Amino acid sequence: MENLALIESFSEFKSDKSIDRVSLMAILEEVFRTALKRKFGSDDNFDIIINPDKGDLEIWRNRIVVADGMSEDDNEEIELAEARKIEPDFEIGEDVSEEVKLMDLGRRSILALRQNLISKIQEHDSTNIFKHFKELEGDIYSAEVHHIRHNAIILLDDDGNELILPKSEQIRSDFFRKGDSVRGIIKSVELRGNKPSIILSRTSPVFLEKLFEQEIPEVFDGLITIQGVARIPGEKAKVAVDSYDDRIDPVGACVGMKGSRIHGIVRELGNENIDVINYTKNESLFIARALSPAKVVSMEIHPEEGREDGKKGRVDVFLLPEEVSKAIGRNGVNIRLASQLTGYDLDVQREGVIGEDDVELTEFGDEIEDWVIAEFKKIGLDTARSVLDKDLTELLKRTDLEEETIVEVQNILREEFED
Repeated sequence: MENLALIESFSEFKSDKSIDRVSLMAILEEVFRTALKRKFGSDDNFDIIINPDKGDLEIWRNRIVVADGMSEDDNEEIELAEARKIEPDFEIGEDVSEEVKLMDLGRRSILALRQNLISKIQEHDSTNIFKHFKELEGDIYSAEVHHIRHNAIILLDDDGNELILPKSEQIRSDFFRKGDSVRGIIKSVELRGNKPSIILSRTSPVFLEKLFEQEIPEVFDGLITIQGVARIPGEKAKVAVDSYDDRIDPVGACVGMKGSRIHGIVRELGNENIDVINYTKNESLFIARALSPAKVVSMEIHPEEGREDGKKGRVDVFLLPEEVSKAIGRNGVNIRLASQLTGYDLDVQREGVIGEDDVELTEFGDEIEDWVIAEFKKIGLDTARSVLDKDLTELLKRTDLEEETIVEVQNILREEFED
């Protein structure tokens, strides 16, 4: 009964419903064998019988009877006189089994055993949680805001598991209060020490893809496939969709009547503007669609294999002057997304607008650095006149160039026309 009373006092594991019977027995045996080794030097000659359903435990030590005064190892051998105190008819060479009470291990050993047991149970739980969430990587998951820090939000799910939503994985417009339900995808799961670290993300392109699967039945059923996703979280996204069934309009099915289907996704993502386009293997047509709402006049594709950045190559895209700003978009968002989606660096150029009194910016390569010219071209300014026509304030706002650099460039360009 002493063993039973001690086992019942270990409520941390006895009441734990997440541990199956086999695992609990294995952990208990491991912990008790560790305690026996510490006490007796070896556990090889001990039998441990555990009944976790009742919380009962028996420990038996097996020793060989030797002649009095001949014992060399008190743990594995017992002298005849001592053995006959247990059973009067024992003889030399026979095996003796004697029950060991937990109290015989001593108070300190029992406290150490208890701590070791709790630690093993927690380690087991952490491993199970890690395995569970590792299988959910890339899936949408919901949890409740428990604590808000300056660099992360701590979430708890219905089972009390902790998830982390870092600031870097939050949409810029996200605002949550304690108790709010938050959706995201499980981006990564790692074991840090013995504790699983579960990272949730709302900025990943995969989150948008999974929202399409949840909200649009044809995507969930596989009638419509998502061929690519590019996002600038909270601002704009482009999603390429396709269908093997000619009777289905993939774009129409995803958007719905008056945007009814996609509205829930847009709202979830903080009013992120989502362009849904038809995917095609025709690269020229796909690039043209990716640059929507701009209308492309023509393009020249320059494939480049083995690039370190993973891009397929470079494309010179020619547009009418009034379409250039549409292709580039506010702060270059549209062209950046089109580049991500298609896998090409896109270089927007005006079609047939260089007059006799204008000069391509690339002609100034000896005086102006290439990266500076590239900054102007990002916002659709690829000629000398187009740069001179913009005032300094606008150029500072729309490019990443410093005031000194812009003034220097404009001076160089003015000298060309003055000459």
